[in-house]
Amino acid sequence: MKDLGQQVDEGATHDGTAARVRRLRVTAQYAGQRVDNYLLRELKGVPKTHVYRIIRSGEVRVNGARVRAETKLAADDELRLPPVRMAEPAPRMAGDGAFSHPILFEDAHLIAIDKPAGLAVHGGSGLSFGVIEQLRMARPQAAFLELVHRLDRDTSGVLLVAKTRVALVGMHDTLRDKAGDKRYVAAVRGEWVNERQHVKAPLAKYTRHDGERRVEVNAEDGQFAHTVFNLLARRPDMSLLEAELKTGRTHQIRVHLAHLGFPIAGDAKYGDAAWNRALRSREPVPLRRMFLHARSFAFEHPVTGTSMRIEAPLAPELDAFWRSADEAAAGGERA
Repeated sequence: MKDLGQQVDEGATHDGTAARVRRLRVTAQYAGQRVDNYLLRELKGVPKTHVYRIIRSGEVRVNGARVRAETKLAADDELRLPPVRMAEPAPRMAGDGAFSHPILFEDAHLIAIDKPAGLAVHGGSGLSFGVIEQLRMARPQAAFLELVHRLDRDTSGVLLVAKTRVALVGMHDTLRDKAGDKRYVAAVRGEWVNERQHVKAPLAKYTRHDGERRVEVNAEDGQFAHTVFNLLARRPDMSLLEAELKTGRTHQIRVHLAHLGFPIAGDAKYGDAAWNRALRSREPVPLRRMFLHARSFAFEHPVTGTSMRIEAPLAPELDAFWRSADEAAAGGERA
């Protein structure tokens, strides 16, 4: 049996496309991974709800036995997957094999990427693929490439990818134990007052009537969330802040700032729509994206124990926008 993907034909789909039972042998780099996470990676294009349904129904077997979503896999386990219809792969475009985003750091265990704004970290929600799929396509020989953490689609900056299972587990331990130091830069509406301010406001996820998922400050149902904001610069209509993440909740920085009345410039979800429109037409340098950038990530290397600090320079479009704000402010002071 091959390590990954020996397949046995068992019937066909309703449109005549061959459906197959797949039998997979778990290799050492995936030992310790949950069944659901393993399948979500292996069954690209299959809806998440369907993946969980075939687990609950007992159609997924490990060494011939039924399993739960949270069951941990071991090296040399054999998975039997029922016939599922996979999405057609996206057509390969010229240049797909080359990974075009800057690499900030790489060794045998980790890759640090400078992710641009407007690109998702992974496929899903109607997107064919994101950064991790592009990286896998560019490096088909790589046995293991998994995201250590996520960034919002409209956030740029430091994104870590694990090249080995031990690095992934070690970095997840770092994040869970809050032993790393992740810092972001954001431009916000208004004049920020305090040089350093702790914000502890619990956050809860909810779904709007139109189906859009959001996050809000919610004292009753929210999970503890802690952000520290440091003032970097202040202008008459906006301020530049550094955000230290003490917890890692979804949209934490964006929601904390909006809750305080200092929405992030260009934030289409939690920001000020009228101000964002004005910024998009601002001269001489308009802002056409959210001003949120993952500037640095400091941590102890999960394998070597070396103290690491990965930094990504401020995205050029954000740097140009803020410099224009500086020049406008300086011109106003001279006048």
